[in-house]
Amino acid sequence: DRHADYIEVEAKKKAIKDAEKIDENDKKHRYDEVLVVFTAVENGDTVDLSERLAKEVDSICKQVGAKNVLLYPLVHLTNHPSSANLALKVIKKSQELLKQMNYNVDHSPFGWYKAYTLKCKGHPLAELSREFTATESESKSETEESESLKSERKMVSHFYILDLDGNLIPIKEFNFSKYPKLKAFANYETNKLRVYEKQPPHIKLMREHNLIEYEPGSDPGNFRYLPKGRLIKSILERKITNLSVDYGAAEVETPIMYDLEHPTLKAYLNRFPARHYIVLSDDKKLFLRFAACFGQFLIAHDMVLTYKQMPFKMFELTRYSFRREQSGELAGLKRLRAFTMPDMHTLAADMDQAKRAFEEQLEMGLKWNEELGIETEVGFRALKEFFDENKEWYIHLAKKVGKPIMFEIFDQRYAYFITKFEFNFVDAMNKASALTTVQIDVENANTYDINYIDKDGKKKRPLILHASLSGSLERVMYALLEREAMRMKEGKKAMLPIWLSPTQVRIIPVADSHLDYSINLAKRLLSHHIRTDVDDRIDLSLGKRIRESEKEWVPYTIVIGDKELESHKYPVSIRKDGSRLDMSEEQIIDRLAKDNGNNPFEKLSLNMLLSLRPKF
Repeated sequence: DRHADYIEVEAKKKAIKDAEKIDENDKKHRYDEVLVVFTAVENGDTVDLSERLAKEVDSICKQVGAKNVLLYPLVHLTNHPSSANLALKVIKKSQELLKQMNYNVDHSPFGWYKAYTLKCKGHPLAELSREFTATESESKSETEESESLKSERKMVSHFYILDLDGNLIPIKEFNFSKYPKLKAFANYETNKLRVYEKQPPHIKLMREHNLIEYEPGSDPGNFRYLPKGRLIKSILERKITNLSVDYGAAEVETPIMYDLEHPTLKAYLNRFPARHYIVLSDDKKLFLRFAACFGQFLIAHDMVLTYKQMPFKMFELTRYSFRREQSGELAGLKRLRAFTMPDMHTLAADMDQAKRAFEEQLEMGLKWNEELGIETEVGFRALKEFFDENKEWYIHLAKKVGKPIMFEIFDQRYAYFITKFEFNFVDAMNKASALTTVQIDVENANTYDINYIDKDGKKKRPLILHASLSGSLERVMYALLEREAMRMKEGKKAMLPIWLSPTQVRIIPVADSHLDYSINLAKRLLSHHIRTDVDDRIDLSLGKRIRESEKEWVPYTIVIGDKELESHKYPVSIRKDGSRLDMSEEQIIDRLAKDNGNNPFEKLSLNMLLSLRPKF
C-alpha cells in the first residue's frame, strides 16, 4: 500500500490475451490524495479473498484518513500467481465492497503493461505491506513467529503504579496529576498504540543537521550515517563500551548470522519475542542475530568457570543487530530493523547474586541517562510469584529511582525471564521507547548447557542477566533529538550535550585578512581535543555565517576581526545561556575541558574549512 499525494497511471499495451477491455480515453488517469493498493492474487486463493482485502484496505484508510482508493493489480508481487480470471474477479469484488463502505474506488487496467508516476506521502504509515489468505484471522509475517510472540498475546497481565510508600495501585486508580510523563508511558503500555499518526520530529532534525538519512538502496529501517551522525554514534559507542568494561565485563565479538537448524539456537528462537531476517547460504538457512545472546551463550557453554569468577560478565557492542519489525511500525530511529545494541550478560551463581547485579545495573542505567540529560520513566515487569516473594526488594529499588514506577505483573512466564526493568523515554508525541533494560533469565543456562563449578566441586547452572545499559544507540540518538524538539516547542534553544556536538567551536573570520589567524587558532584548539572548524566562506555575509552556526546548534561561536588579532581576546557567543564573554585561548581550552569531562573524544571526519565540505 502507498498513501500518495497522487498517482498517474497510463496503460501502454496488452500484457495478456484476456486483458481487460478499455476505451482509448481510459488509458490514462490521475488520482489525487489516494491510497494505492498494489495487489497480487496467488495460486490457491479464492474469490473469498475479496472480503479480506476490502477489510484490510478499510482498516488502513481509517488510519491514514484516505477516502480515495486505487486497486492496482501487480502480478510481479508473487512467484505463484493465480489465473488471470480469478485475479480480476477478486479485484472487482473488492472494489464493489469498498464502494459499499463509501470509498471512492477504482482499479487500474487489468492485464496491461502500465507506466505510473507516484508521489508517496512521507509519514510512517505511507508504506505498508500485507500477506494473507481469505481464512486467516490476521496478517501473516514474512518470517515465522516465535512461540514467545504467540504466548505473549495469550498472557494475562495487570498494570499498576508502585509508589514510594510501597503501595501497588491499579493504573486506573492512580492520580497522575503530578506525573504526566508517567501517565503517557502507562497509556502507551496499556493501549499498545505503537503506530505514529504523523512523522516524529526527530526525523526532520536528523536530516536537517545532516546526521542520518534513509537508504533507498536497502531494506526499510536501515539507515546511512553521514559524518556528523557517525561521530555522535561513535562517541556513544565508546562511552557505553568503557562503562561496561570498567564494570568488569570481558569484551568479545561474535558472528552476526547463525544456523537456523542449530538445535540450541532453534529452541532459543522460540523463546525470544522477535522477528528475524533469513539468509540462504548453500543448503543452509541462517538468521541474522537480533541480539548478542547467541554468540555469548555459545562462548559461555565452552568456558570453564568456577564460583570464584562469579558473577562473570561478557559484553559486545553489536553493530548490527537485526529485527524484522513490521513495516507499519517503523519510525525513524525509534523503531528500525538494523541497530547497534550494547549487549552485556552476567552469569550469577544464585538469585542473591543475580539480584545484587540487577540493582547495580539499575544504578548504572540511572547514571547513564542522567549524564545524557535524558528524562526517563521506569517500568518493572515480574512474574506474580516472583513479585510476591520480593515485594520489599522492589520497593527498595523504586526508592532508588526516586519516583513512582509502572509495574506489570504477569500470571505466567511467556519468555525466558522472570523479571526485568526498562527506562522509557516519552517523546514529543507521547509515545514511549525502552532505553536501558535488564532481565533475569532463568531458562537459557539449561538451553545452552552453561555450567560453573561450585564450592562442592559439582556442576551447577547459573542465572543469566541480559543487560543493555543504554538501549540501542539509535534510540539514544532518537531520545536526544526528540528532547530538543520538545525544547524548541517551548521556545528554548536546542543543542546536544557539548561533548557530543559535532562542532564544538566555530571560528568566523570577518575578512580574508583574518583567515590565517583563525585557521591557526583552530589548529591549536584541535590539538586540545576540541572539535573546531572555520567558516572561511568570506563571500557570505558575517550575519549569515553567524546564523548558520546557530542553526547547526554550535555551542561556542567566535568572530575574529582586527581587534582580536591585536588583543588575543575573543568574543565567544555561548549557545547554552545566550551570553557573550571575552575569553582568552587558555580560558576557552579550560572551559571545553570541563564540558567534555571524562567523555570520549572523536575527531570529526570533515575538513576543518567549511568551504571544502560537500553538501550532503
